[in-house]
Amino acid sequence: MKTISFARNIALSVLMSAVGGLVVPSLSGFVTAAHAASVAGLPDFADLVEKTGPAVVNIRTTEKVKPGQGNGMPGAEDEEMQEFFRRFFGVPVPRQQPDRSPRGRKPAPQQQEEEVPRGVGSGFIISADGFVLTNAHVVDGADDVYVTLTDKREYKAKIIGVDKRTDVAVVKVEGSNLPRLTIGDPNKLRVGEWVIAIGSPFGLDNTVTAGIISAKARDTGDYLPLIQTDVAVNPGNSGGPLINMRGEVVGINSQIYSRSGGYMGISFAVPIDEAMRVAEQLRTTGRVTRGRIGVQIGEVTKDVAESLGLTRAQGALIQRVEPGGPAEKGGLEAGDIILKFNGTSIEKSSDLPRLVGATKPGTRSTLTVWRKGANKEIGLTIAELEPEKLTRKDERKAKPEQVPNALGLVVSDLSEAQKKELKVEGGVIVDAAEGPAARAGLRAGDVVLRLNNNDVRDAKQFSSLIAKLEPKKTAVVLVRRGDASQFVPIRPNGQ
Repeated sequence: MKTISFARNIALSVLMSAVGGLVVPSLSGFVTAAHAASVAGLPDFADLVEKTGPAVVNIRTTEKVKPGQGNGMPGAEDEEMQEFFRRFFGVPVPRQQPDRSPRGRKPAPQQQEEEVPRGVGSGFIISADGFVLTNAHVVDGADDVYVTLTDKREYKAKIIGVDKRTDVAVVKVEGSNLPRLTIGDPNKLRVGEWVIAIGSPFGLDNTVTAGIISAKARDTGDYLPLIQTDVAVNPGNSGGPLINMRGEVVGINSQIYSRSGGYMGISFAVPIDEAMRVAEQLRTTGRVTRGRIGVQIGEVTKDVAESLGLTRAQGALIQRVEPGGPAEKGGLEAGDIILKFNGTSIEKSSDLPRLVGATKPGTRSTLTVWRKGANKEIGLTIAELEPEKLTRKDERKAKPEQVPNALGLVVSDLSEAQKKELKVEGGVIVDAAEGPAARAGLRAGDVVLRLNNNDVRDAKQFSSLIAKLEPKKTAVVLVRRGDASQFVPIRPNGQ
């Protein structure tokens, strides 16, 4: 719209200057030709949108919560909001507020869960029988997913698989002869060519924005390079298609760069060829299998390359070799520079995890490394990258139902990996918070480190400490959430 107005202003200025010079007879033809030339140089997206729009869907997610379930501890940052500001997609809806019922009123037994809105995103249909591609963070952790087409048909969808490492997810709706998008080749994209995005920014269905390819193969992801554009995308565009002028989807809009939370002229999309490879595994097995060799790597700088005798800065510098891993077994050492993987050159360090990750575990591979001024061939067997961690919601679903303790908490032991990640020696993780604990602001995922003046070691010891509490006395727990810890008083029922 701004470009067309600008072209009209140019035409108007030409008309005014021509009148001033008394060149009236040729004005009409000149202005018409100039205007036509300006408009002809601009892309018209109308036919493109009409062709591709019906295959783009709105994705609405919900979750089930118990009445009175807490929504957070005062002063602590919400992890889901941190994820939102990291991605700036999928509009999260605030959770229910803590129970404000009068003190002394006992909570109703076996309160039924309520379905509440969780977020809004976008997606697009890739097969006539109802497979839909979107971002992992749009549907991850949702209890129910609803897909709405442009003709207002709504389906309850099934999550087929989610891959957080590439931010790709596949959901399925029961339909037939559904409109679908044609898959394009992102390798043929040229910097500067026009593309459009269709999605549901801020819940506004079927919104179209346009721009150009700003760069290709941006290293913002561990397992795939991203497409950079200047197409306007905002919260809710996540999972929608990036479409070229031939009407082919070339990417999934996934991230933006922003200091404010809104669009600032830089957006990123997952290349559709990489997304389809992930989607195929998700459709077949429900998960993605990746290879690993067990090394920590870094970039090779120009100074390092020159000092070690390399002709140019390339490859992946091994900084650490995992004990007992494939790399150590194969003979790789810290200080080696990996130049090739199965014959493919490693131009920059980020190339290595992508090549290794795409290799089937159990495959025998050959690496060319630079060691002490000479090339050396090393063979090793690719291992499998450990599966992604379950979301806390999935972890809770996997655990049997437990009765809340006197504080209204259901807790379990921290795993060794969680202790290491949190840098703690003990504590328990909250699986559910009801009654007094919910009113105090505790919620699932919090870590309880201390009860009154006693350090919490594990769930069994925590239960014994609670059993010794005075029933009508306020207890204080030290709670860890994210990187922050805070003392939270929990008042028993009736206080």
